[in-house]
This record gives sequence, structure tokens and C-alpha cells, in this order.
Amino acid sequence: MRARFLIAVLGLGVLATSALANPDRWSREWPNTDFENTSVENWNDILSGGPPKDGIPSLSDPSFIAVAKENRIEPREAVISVEIDGETPRAYPIRYLTWHEIVNDEVGGVPIAVTFCPLCNSGMVFDRRVNGQLRSFGVSGKLRNSDMVMFDRETESWWQQALGEGIVGVHTGDKLVQLPAWMESWEEFTSRNPDGLVMDQPSHPRSYGRNPYISYDSSARPFLYNGENPPHDVPPLMRVVRIGERAWTLQRLRDEGEVSEAGVVISWASGQASALDAGTIGGGKDVGTIRVRDGAGKDVPHDVMFAFAFHAFWPDGEWMLPN
Repeated sequence: MRARFLIAVLGLGVLATSALANPDRWSREWPNTDFENTSVENWNDILSGGPPKDGIPSLSDPSFIAVAKENRIEPREAVISVEIDGETPRAYPIRYLTWHEIVNDEVGGVPIAVTFCPLCNSGMVFDRRVNGQLRSFGVSGKLRNSDMVMFDRETESWWQQALGEGIVGVHTGDKLVQLPAWMESWEEFTSRNPDGLVMDQPSHPRSYGRNPYISYDSSARPFLYNGENPPHDVPPLMRVVRIGERAWTLQRLRDEGEVSEAGVVISWASGQASALDAGTIGGGKDVGTIRVRDGAGKDVPHDVMFAFAFHAFWPDGEWMLPN
């Protein structure tokens, strides 16, 4: 009988374990982090996800190939699409981000961090400039509300990926600018951008294309999460579209196809596989693709995350439920 989900880190078939929160002990691993400067009220909210600092290796300055030359990615596999005016569109495959979680890149002079937290399904792209200073990001190995805690290599401050905000160190309270980007299927990206670019396969020894979190998005309870369940009987691992402090459930968007309210138009279309379901990234159930645009048709920064994470980080957020 297949387990509800399997957490595999760096190819090890073991479950990640938590560790007691202790900044004094952490300081031996993080000697350059200012733990006195923090917005974290309860250190016990921060757990070890298993791997140490850089145990999940982020990527920098990745190589790209033409879409026409890529033959490893299945049509329904998810990619994060980045389309900056005047630049060739780029696709960052989830098959790679599942194992690396952060890609530091630059597109048209804009330094970006492409991020994906599998445990929250949160995929966002940020400008890497903070107060005019360039930052590069790595994976700390820590989780808060099951969401990845990133760190910048220049100051070793800790950043909450779901918030795009510094939570420990000299950058506490600083916020990263989120850029318009979205998750869609490889087929959708290539159909729209036949002359686009796709990130080439990294040289690390990983099982790219395999999903180490089998059946995770069908689980009754998130991994390493001790917080409340969402209100309104929304399942904890239901995907929601977060825009600011508002959330729309994927079920509502699937049912209605398109929603126009709160100054945005949100559309849903079938064809994208869940990266957190089947044994392969491209073999998962159809969760569809979300696009968010404003009244002028411009793409709007957003996130497609699990409901428990939205409730954890925005406990007073507004749930945009059907009438």
C-alpha cells in the first residue's frame, strides 16, 4: 500500500525530523546571523526540515537552452514562467526546483530569485535587490509553518519565502518585491513561446522528474505544521490563489472558470499536473493553470499556495468564497 506521502531529501528515503528551537545552538552554524534582531515571537515556530544549511543546494546563474531543443519535460509538467518586457520568456521547470527550491538568476538586468516551496506549493519570483543592494539566496533547511526559510549569503539574514520578508537578522522587516510570474504546464509555455528559453538540467546528481512528495497534496495534514486548520471547512491542502491578503480557493475557480472581483480577473484552465501527487512530476492529477490580471490585462503578482499556509501567515486574511 502506497504511503500517503514520502519526504525524500537529497535522495535519502527518510522522513525529515524536527529539532528543538535554540538560537544559541543555531549560532554555531550561523555565526554571522544577528539573532537579536528578529520579528519571530516564538522560536518554537521554526523547525528543522531535515537538511542543514545548503543541504538543499540553491542554484545560481543557470544555463538555458532553446525550447525546441528540450525533450525531457512532459507536456503537463509545471514550470514557473517569467516574462519580462523586451526579454525572451524563460521557463524554470518544477522538476528542478523541487530539488533546489531557489534559482538566482538575472533577466534583462533584473536580478531575480525564482523560488518554490514544495510543502506549501508556493512558487514566487522576487527581485533580489534589497534597499539597492544585491542579494543571493540559499535554503536554510529551516521551516516555519511548513514554509521554507531562505537566507541571503551576504548578511545571512533569514527570509520567509511565503511572505518575501526578512524575519531574522539585519534584514528583519525588509521586503522583497514580488514580480509577476505564474506556474503553468510546459505545453502552455511552449505553445505561447515557441522561441522561448528553458532552464537546462543542473549537473547535480538528482532524480529530476521524480516527485519525492508522493500524494502529499491529498494528505489530511501538512508536514511539520502545528497550526490551525483554515476556516470555512476549507481543506488544509486545498490550493488557493493568494493576492495580497485575499485568497480564492482553486475549487471555486475550477467551478466558475473565471472570477472578476477585487480589481483582478482570475482565470482557470485545465492541463497542468500537480507536482505533489504521482511518482513523476508530469504524471499528477490535473490542477489547472491560474492567470491573474488587472483591469488593463497586465499580469499581477500572486501565489498559488496551500490553504493552511495562507491561514498561518494571514490569519486575518479575507476568504473570497462563492456567494
